[in-house]
Amino acid sequence: MKWRLILVLAVLAILAPAAASAVTLQEALLLAKPAVALVTAEVRAEVTLNCGSGTKTVRPSPFIETGTGWFVDGRGYLITNGHVVDPAHRLPLWVIHELKKMAIDQACVDPVLRAQGLVRGQRPDVEDSIRREAAARAMSTAQVTPRPLLSVLLSSGVSLPAEVVKFSPPPGFDANGKPVADFGRDLALLRVREGIYPAIRLGDRDARIGDPVHIIGFPGVVLSHELLNKSATLEASVTNGAVSGYKQDAIGQDFIQTDAAAAHGNSGGPVVGDDAMLIGVLTATTLSGGSSGTILQGFNFVIPARDVKKFLDGTPVRPGESRFNMAWMAGLDALFADRYATAVARLREANEMQPDLTDVKHALAEAERKLKNPPPQPFPWAWATLGVTVLSAGVYGGMLGRRLWKNRYRIVPAQVIGAIEAGRNPKLVDVRTKTDFETSPLRLPGAVRLDPDAVLAGRPDAEPRAERDQLIVVYDTTPHEATAEKVSHALRARGFKSVRILKGGLGG
Repeated sequence: MKWRLILVLAVLAILAPAAASAVTLQEALLLAKPAVALVTAEVRAEVTLNCGSGTKTVRPSPFIETGTGWFVDGRGYLITNGHVVDPAHRLPLWVIHELKKMAIDQACVDPVLRAQGLVRGQRPDVEDSIRREAAARAMSTAQVTPRPLLSVLLSSGVSLPAEVVKFSPPPGFDANGKPVADFGRDLALLRVREGIYPAIRLGDRDARIGDPVHIIGFPGVVLSHELLNKSATLEASVTNGAVSGYKQDAIGQDFIQTDAAAAHGNSGGPVVGDDAMLIGVLTATTLSGGSSGTILQGFNFVIPARDVKKFLDGTPVRPGESRFNMAWMAGLDALFADRYATAVARLREANEMQPDLTDVKHALAEAERKLKNPPPQPFPWAWATLGVTVLSAGVYGGMLGRRLWKNRYRIVPAQVIGAIEAGRNPKLVDVRTKTDFETSPLRLPGAVRLDPDAVLAGRPDAEPRAERDQLIVVYDTTPHEATAEKVSHALRARGFKSVRILKGGLGG
């Protein structure tokens, strides 16, 4: 049995680099997109005012601000910009003033225009004169009863009420152009009802000049375009560019500059790299100094991911954690690898957790179509070559497997072989998901099976029968060994001192 295990691990040592290779750009963007949502701050109001003929109460059109948010924790926590939710969160005076102006137009200006046989825009000079007189009479005494509402719209069309958990104000300046006392980082943490949602993982390195970036969000120009139907409000748009500079705001807070296109409505949206990890949060686009307000693309500014991490300090948020992500990542990995049966199973699992997200529906439909009508397959020259390579290069497997990996908890198959030969008696633990375990015939000799959900749930019986200092090697088939990584963390927390993750798992 010992030599059978060594043979299996030697083969995995050859396959592991391919299994652990980086995702394609298309796959990376699909990994991130379902976590992006449309955030709406709406302030409805009743306004009581006197236009000169007695008191009346009207309900003007609501004040609405839209932006982009994204799930940072799959239990229901989102990040967006502070200025996106500020109108409904703090009800600043300028919002109350806008509601008064709309109420004056509705209660005072429109009746006078109608009496003269006019409509708005027909005689701007007359309209402005009526508006000035009405504002002089009614503005100072108007009473506003606001009803602020915050909502998050998923790509499935589901709208969820949201509350602000933590808030850092947007930048502000006084009459002298000096930063105000509460000049903040322009971030807000929102909470929607508890559930299973996608989530975007935070990057752990600083962006560098030339790094590719991708802005995901809901630009207003798309939401309001006359050529597009209402479904445009459900699916986020992606623009691409690169890191083009570093800047600081008026109080010395860092910004990343990018030439990726952005517009009003992208505020608060995630900026991700080619690996689907968060680089930062879009916070500002540059407008021209002219009266047209034309957006000058190439000068957009991003709050770095490290500042998002600081903002989340002291909150219950577990950045990047999501049960949905595990099924979604595995489904995409299988789809892009032409393993359509596995793709259908895992994508259906993701769809059951959070139904009808646009990108999940598209991917599932593609997987089901290709499972039913498989595309023609060329002769597998690559696999034939790989087979010859495995047979001829077996003696070099140990050398190839002993590469240095950055993550100190990863272990390659060749290192497991070395531990066996050295008499360390490593305990192999299979923590594949239930679906992967039951659908795959591959078993490592001598390995024990642990249900990852039971381990993560903290069940006392869900742990390997091993000494606390014995070498334990956990493995799975999820991309980036996501399941094995969580299980290893849980086992270390229980006191197992030497838990390692098999790099590349069982090759997907």
